[in-house]
Amino acid sequence: MNVPDDPADACESCVTCGDVAVPVRIARLLPDGLALADTGDGIEEISVALVAARPGDTVLVHAKEAIAVVTR
Repeated sequence: MNVPDDPADACESCVTCGDVAVPVRIARLLPDGLALADTGDGIEEISVALVAARPGDTVLVHAKEAIAVVTR
């Protein structure tokens, strides 16, 4: 395993799949911990089960899972 000596040299992507988390805006909450999110290129269904998101919030999404609320 190749680990950089300086944390600043670490990649900003997921170590398991190489994807990055992207910011999206929550358009509408759905049942069962799901939401419709505006990606800027369209609307996608994502999971918000791990965060306390509200419509209008910007969240970071990785693999269709919101992992952090960035702005309210």
